[in-house]
Amino acid sequence: MIHKLISGGVSFFIIFMLYVPPVFGQEKLLRVAVAGMSHDHIHVLLQQYKQKRVAITGIAEPDKTRIANLRKHYMLPDSLFYDTVAEMLSATRPDVVLAYNPISEHVSVAEACLPQKIPLMVEKPLAITNKQARKISDLSKRYGTPVFTNYETTWYGSNHTLKQHLEQSGSGPLKRMIAKDGHQGPREIGCSEIFLDWLTDPEKNGGGALIDFGCYGANLMTWLMNGERPVAVTAVTRQVKPAVYPDVDDDATILLEYKNGATGIIEASWNWPYGIKSFEVYGTQLSLHATDANTLIRAESIENVQKLQVSDAYFKDQIAYLEAVFTGEAVTKNDLSSLENNLIVVEILQAARQSAKEGKRIVL
Repeated sequence: MIHKLISGGVSFFIIFMLYVPPVFGQEKLLRVAVAGMSHDHIHVLLQQYKQKRVAITGIAEPDKTRIANLRKHYMLPDSLFYDTVAEMLSATRPDVVLAYNPISEHVSVAEACLPQKIPLMVEKPLAITNKQARKISDLSKRYGTPVFTNYETTWYGSNHTLKQHLEQSGSGPLKRMIAKDGHQGPREIGCSEIFLDWLTDPEKNGGGALIDFGCYGANLMTWLMNGERPVAVTAVTRQVKPAVYPDVDDDATILLEYKNGATGIIEASWNWPYGIKSFEVYGTQLSLHATDANTLIRAESIENVQKLQVSDAYFKDQIAYLEAVFTGEAVTKNDLSSLENNLIVVEILQAARQSAKEGKRIVL
C-alpha cells in the first residue's frame, strides 16, 4: 500500500524507498522523540505515554522549570532529557520526532531530523511563512523523509463523516464552507505562561488568533477541495482585547475564493463565549454541519433536519495515524496531515496576514 502515499507533490513511494518504516504490533510501541515542551498540546502526548500508548525515547527542552513541572506529573525519567534536538538525536534513534515548540522553530527541527531520515510531525500550523514551509518541503524531498502536521480536528469523526457524506449524498456542487474556531482566549482559559510567551509573540507564532485558529479552517477547506488552492484571500483582523494581547490580533475573518465559485469563510477568534470548532458546508441541495467532534447535522431545508451517525473508522489520534502511515495502511494524499495540504495552509495564512495589513484582496 505504500505506493498510494503521496505528499507535497512527491510520491511517498519514492520517499519510502529511501526511508525504511518500522513495524508495529502489540509487542512494539511507536518510538517518538520530542522537540520542545512549550506547547500545551504536549499534555496529549504525555497522557498517551502515561497510558503506555507510545514510547518516548528522548525530549529536547532547555527550560528546566518546564521539565521539572512535567517530569513529576507524568513520571518521566531524568535520562529522557536533552538540551537540544541535535544532542537528543545523537543519543537516540526514534521512529518519528514530534515538535511541541514555537511555530518559528519548526524549520530548525526539520533541519535536524530530515537529513538523518527521521520523520517529523509538527503541531499546527506547519510554518509561519511560505519561505519556511518551502524549506521544510525541500528538506523532505531531498532526504526522502515525510513531514506531517497535527490538528485536533483531524481526529474528529464528524469531519470525516461530513466528507464521506458530501461525496456520496448528491449534495450538488460545493458552494460555501464556514469554519468557526477558537475559545475565550489563551490567557482566559489558563494556558501556561511558557506557551503564552510565544503564542502571543508575532515573531514566534506569526500572529495571534489568525494563525492559532485560522489554520483549522484553511486545513479543512483545502482537504474538502482536494488540494485546490484558492484564487484569492481577503482578511480582516482586530484587537478586541489590546490590553491582554497587545502585540497580535485576537480576532480574524478570512474569505477564500475558489475558481469554481465556491467560497470559504474562516472565523478565528480568542473572543468566543466558549470553545468552538465548528465546520459547515453547503451544496446546492443540502448542508452539513459538524458542530463538534461527535455531532453532524444534515439539512435539506429548515424543516428537514436530521442528526447523522458519526463514523468511528478514522484514526483516533496522531499515534494511531503515524503507526498506520509507517506500515503503509494509511493513504495520505492530500489528507489533513499531509505536507501538500499544509503548504497551501501556510500560503493562505500568509496571504491573510498581508490582506489584513494592506487592507486589500490578495490574489494567489
